[in-house]
Order: sequence, then structure tokens, then C-alpha cells
Amino acid sequence: MEDESYQALNDNTPFVAWIHNISLNQQKYMKSKFNELDLGHDVRYIMFIYDNPNCSQEDVANMFCQSKGNIAKTLRKLEEQGFIQREVNPENRRKYMLNTTEKGRNLVPEYRRISKDWEMEVGITEDDIEVKRRIIEIAKRGMNLIEDN
Repeated sequence: MEDESYQALNDNTPFVAWIHNISLNQQKYMKSKFNELDLGHDVRYIMFIYDNPNCSQEDVANMFCQSKGNIAKTLRKLEEQGFIQREVNPENRRKYMLNTTEKGRNLVPEYRRISKDWEMEVGITEDDIEVKRRIIEIAKRGMNLIEDN
């Protein structure tokens, strides 16, 4: 049963708007469960760094389509809060390697558990693995389109 307040949302709404809606609603749900942290979308950077040890600020900027300046500012904040650490890359002293701290590593399993709860609540199941793969494929193609131009 559809709520009347969502009548304006229909099949003509752009696909990317639905993806954005899912992302924002998931973030609102997560914030309600982690309200003492108030990390908002910044938690995605902690998750990425956790999953990609020794990644660079440029890797983070590319993944999230953010400017290097915005990423540097956010990472500095996450470092000050004790979630990540930046170390100079010994192979290129002008770049940093990023890793999660113990505080960041402790956050990830709890965040993932609550994220799975959200997925179950909205109806995402293991049967949706092909949909997930396809969305990842589309995201990668989109990043390549930007790189090629």
C-alpha cells in the first residue's frame, strides 16, 4: 500500500534519484542508531578505508567523486576524532596511506550489523546479489566515463 505523500514519485522519476533516496534514507536510519557519533555520510569513508588498507586520499576522492580538498578536510576531522590515521607513504613521501585505528575498526562490525538490519527492514535479501553486482558495475562504468573525459 502506497502512502499518498509519495504519489509524485513514479516510474518517470530518474533512476539515479531512487539510488540517492535509498542512500539518504539508509543514512538517516544509521544516524538514528548511532546518534551519539553523528558521523552522517562520513562513516562511508571509514568503511572504505577499513576495506582498503593503505589506500590514499586520492583513492577516497575517486571512489566518492569528491574534491581532494574536501576529502582532505573530512579525513583530517576523522583523524582528530580517532577513527583513522594517516601515515606518509614511504614509496612516495608526498602521499599518505590511510588506515583505520582501533576505534575505527571497532565501529565497522557494529555499523555493518545495523546496516544489515536496515537491509532486511527494507526488503533487501541475499536473492538481490545480482542487483547489487549490476549496480556496482554501473557505478564503475560511471567512474570510467568521468576518467575518460
